[in-house]
Amino acid sequence: MKQKTNTAILLAVLAAALYAVSTPVSKMLLSAVPPTMVAAFLSLGAGIGMGAMMIGRRISHRQQTEQRLGRRDLPFAVAMVVLDIAAPILMMYGLRDCLAANTALLNNFEIVATALIALLFFREAVGRRLWVAIGLVTVASILLSLDGGSVDEAFHFSKGSLLVLGATVCWGLENNCTRRIADRDPMQIVTVKGFGSGIGALCIALAIGEGFPLAKHIAILLLLGFVAYGLSIYCYPMPSAPSAPPAPAPTTPWPPSSVPPCRS
Repeated sequence: MKQKTNTAILLAVLAAALYAVSTPVSKMLLSAVPPTMVAAFLSLGAGIGMGAMMIGRRISHRQQTEQRLGRRDLPFAVAMVVLDIAAPILMMYGLRDCLAANTALLNNFEIVATALIALLFFREAVGRRLWVAIGLVTVASILLSLDGGSVDEAFHFSKGSLLVLGATVCWGLENNCTRRIADRDPMQIVTVKGFGSGIGALCIALAIGEGFPLAKHIAILLLLGFVAYGLSIYCYPMPSAPSAPPAPAPTTPWPPSSVPPCRS
């Protein structure tokens, strides 16, 4: 049991490290690539990469222990994709106007969004320690969102920070949708989300007149999306994948925002 716990912790840390790469690299790419295009190719990178891993698993005849998505999962899968179209677009527009460090810290507001949505809409319990965490993260997010350029602007919220917070709310709702299908094949979940949200964001980018990035930028974004949005998400659910009977629903929202939630 201890070994399984240690393995789960290591995988969670690895997932967080992989996801952490996305913010500073995306910030640099935003100087050359429009925000919606960045969001689209990050998601497509996750979908393409995990899709290739699914094909590799099938070729190697590796045993699949998780169930595949079924018809009953369709409402949650559709909601998951739609929210994952909106969230990265909001995030990239916010990141364009914010410091990468501020954006990374504001991402923690996802804890608050996920917990409150789980409490209000899905009737999940929220413990005392989580309420303390929610309060601390909320106060920190408010402080990070203030312009603070002068005394007159001290209590004005920056547009970029509000967009980032909007993205975290979308991801918080998405986390709760993904929680309902968390016992399904994580490779398939990430692949569906990656292709669905990537194609959706790409259509929006073309509709609003954003041009295609250079080939080198597309390659970097696809690789970044695979590593930060694909592998990180796949690493995180793996501890829950063994063939033991499914555990009862946790009393805290899944997944915690200190590690990457199920997104692409």
